[in-house]
Amino acid sequence: MTVLDLPFGITVCGIDELAGHRATGASHVLSILDPDAPIPEAFGTYGEHEKLELRFHDVIEASPGQQPPEPAHVERLLTFGRNLMAEPQPTAHLLIHCHAGISRSTAAMVLILAEAMPDQPAGAIVASVHDIREKAWPNLRMIEYGDAMLRRHGTLVAATNALHALQIGKRPHIAELMERGGRGREVAAALRVLG
Repeated sequence: MTVLDLPFGITVCGIDELAGHRATGASHVLSILDPDAPIPEAFGTYGEHEKLELRFHDVIEASPGQQPPEPAHVERLLTFGRNLMAEPQPTAHLLIHCHAGISRSTAAMVLILAEAMPDQPAGAIVASVHDIREKAWPNLRMIEYGDAMLRRHGTLVAATNALHALQIGKRPHIAELMERGGRGREVAAALRVLG
């Protein structure tokens, strides 16, 4: 799959990587944290930037004690992405982080790019996210909401299922980890892709 020429710079990382990215000159920061997590101290060393902080757990089903991503969260990150597109292109750089930089942040990146590049196929968008963050495992619940909002007719969901299948093929142990974490629906969809 051809990796796209992106309309702005992108950095994706986990909390423990934030300090190493302060020199990227991020114009926009999307910070996705657990509801009770402290604000990362590394942001004290960042320059001026627009910031959106969202708080929910990295889950795909509602369960006691867990706050899953909801449509309002996805609407807010899409609005943030539209604001980024209004930034002069030479200076526009988006940094997205979640706890590990694997699931919530990569799902957000898929959706922001899908909105920014509506004519690009879902598979190319997801492939670009995988190229930027090789260990990407986008949160399927976020993708499902965003796919519907962007009227992508299930194509973002299908491309995400295919990426999950690719990751299971490369890292078979991840299927068990996701199953134990209550994300069996993602694994089941990926296994259907694998046949």
